[in-house]
Amino acid sequence: MSSAIFCADIGGSFIKFGVSRSSGNVEDCGKVPTPVTSWNDFVNAMQNLIDTFGADLPADTPLAISTAGLVSPQTGEMLATNIPAFTGHSLAKDLSAALDRPVTAANDADCFALAEAHAGNAQHQSVVAAIILGTGVGGGLVINGHLVRGHGGVTGEWGHGAITRTELSIDGKIYPVPRLKCGCGQTGCLDMLGGARGMERLHQHFHRQEKTSLEIVTGWLAGNPGCSLTVNAWLQLVAEPLALLVNILGPSRIVAGGGLASATELIAALDAKVRGGVLHTYAEPLLIPGKFLSNGGLVGASVLGRIGR
Repeated sequence: MSSAIFCADIGGSFIKFGVSRSSGNVEDCGKVPTPVTSWNDFVNAMQNLIDTFGADLPADTPLAISTAGLVSPQTGEMLATNIPAFTGHSLAKDLSAALDRPVTAANDADCFALAEAHAGNAQHQSVVAAIILGTGVGGGLVINGHLVRGHGGVTGEWGHGAITRTELSIDGKIYPVPRLKCGCGQTGCLDMLGGARGMERLHQHFHRQEKTSLEIVTGWLAGNPGCSLTVNAWLQLVAEPLALLVNILGPSRIVAGGGLASATELIAALDAKVRGGVLHTYAEPLLIPGKFLSNGGLVGASVLGRIGR
């Protein structure tokens, strides 16, 4: 069997593809549109990528996949609402049969956690929690270098479950917290307020004004009062459940991924807020941006493909 591994990061829009010749290192081969409605078209797309970029590799070279959605470690079945082609399929098992090669698969947040724990900003840490602050809120957990894969593939999903706080106190004023219907079926989940779109929803709620998360963070840094109110509210709402996660799991490092993780001042402010609300005293930053903000899925897949087989 080849020491190389094919790696794919599958989202609702694109498949990013790469070749890994050592764990934690990936040669990025580019991306193609994801065939989201047809399983056969998806299989053909993966075969074409392997044929195009793997001509020099043995026929049994494994494929490791980072994917949007939940991957059940018990059955291999997928829950990916934005990729209906996966419905009813065991992604790794069925793709392995179709491509005639070993295939492993895990959630993209889990792969980001693996990437940071093995080759990124959380190396040599015993308990690593990864949080995704992107369109929504997600997470993954690595303990002693091993990915924790809970029942049904659910681990570290701290964005779901209702926020208990119903109001915020900011600069002596009380502001109600909107309780929004979540895509998971519950009402009031952090996922609706804690990611980039959530920050935008908060700004609309407070000011009846549309701004992008980038504009809101930029305004906050410039001292704009409206943007500062939104970010202060966001920090309170996100810091409290994250502090609870810290008290439950006891991570030695939390790494942040997703679009908001690139705003280093925002992550530093969230870190300070979290460390002020946990039981243990952390002398140094606990929450930091990840190293692999753009390719964590591919790098994590390169790790998964080796420790998962």
